[in-house]
Amino acid sequence: MVHVTRAGLAAMALAAAFLCAPLHAAMAQDYPTRPITLIVPYPAGGGVDAMGRLVGQRLSERLSQQVVIENRGGAGGMIGTRDLSKAAPDGYTLGMLLTGISLSPNAGYDVEKDFAPIGLVASTPMIVESNPALPVKSLTDVIALAMKNPGKYSIGTPPAPTLNYFAAVLFNQMAGVDVTVVAYKGTGPLTTDLLGNHIPLGVNTIPASVSQIDAGQLRGIAITDAKRSAALPNVPTSAEAGLPGFECVQYYGLAAPAGTPRPIVDRLNKELQVVLKSDDMKKRLIDLGSEGVPGPPEDYAANIRTEEGRWAALIKKLGLKIE
Repeated sequence: MVHVTRAGLAAMALAAAFLCAPLHAAMAQDYPTRPITLIVPYPAGGGVDAMGRLVGQRLSERLSQQVVIENRGGAGGMIGTRDLSKAAPDGYTLGMLLTGISLSPNAGYDVEKDFAPIGLVASTPMIVESNPALPVKSLTDVIALAMKNPGKYSIGTPPAPTLNYFAAVLFNQMAGVDVTVVAYKGTGPLTTDLLGNHIPLGVNTIPASVSQIDAGQLRGIAITDAKRSAALPNVPTSAEAGLPGFECVQYYGLAAPAGTPRPIVDRLNKELQVVLKSDDMKKRLIDLGSEGVPGPPEDYAANIRTEEGRWAALIKKLGLKIE
């Protein structure tokens, strides 16, 4: 039997890394030589799909290879994300990740270990809105009304583990009120019930709300960010509306399976930065209620640790049951 010391194993690993480095560099130099699949873990037609198609189109132009969008919706985004974690780490399968994508105990992947972050794409705050029939114009008004009538009012959101849902839960906690959180299947049914006054309040996405708020059919109460949204500049921030610190921002990011060669990650990040800094992309993101967040892969990795940790701590603190 041959015995190898720890020092010997370390030397062997280092040697293997040096041997693989030229191969990975050569792969990145030629990459890509065929179409790339971009997994969007939600159905077609939604905000995540729009973001994925926008990024895919721009990357296709930069890489001179088609980026094919594959919608693999289901289980709150976990099915498509799970598929991404199991794909070959060769740069030909990428995916859109969202904040909160790992908060279910049934996710089947570790968002910090099973993916290679390529870069943040954009940030999108939520909007607290109401039917105009509800006599409120600020979060201060909502809090006062809820305190006078515990349990009487409800607030609609897309289902857990979306950040809209967690934002509503966080609102109850921070404001010290009892507003019933009602989970809808998506932003469409939620918006319909808000317009019909079947539910008085909602934590919705900005793209689903802009036209109704501009038309006066819904009232924008607050943007869940420290700064106003360019898509709805007249809607105040949470702090301006009476609840400082009530912030909930959805981050979109581009990722590959863990083990994807760093030169390929760097090439994709380089092209993504060019895309995000273009004037046309900035305008398109505003139309989606978002703002580009250019930066290196390390920034995205840090964002994942911070945001997933923040919401996991809230779940634990409140004893929330997430499927």
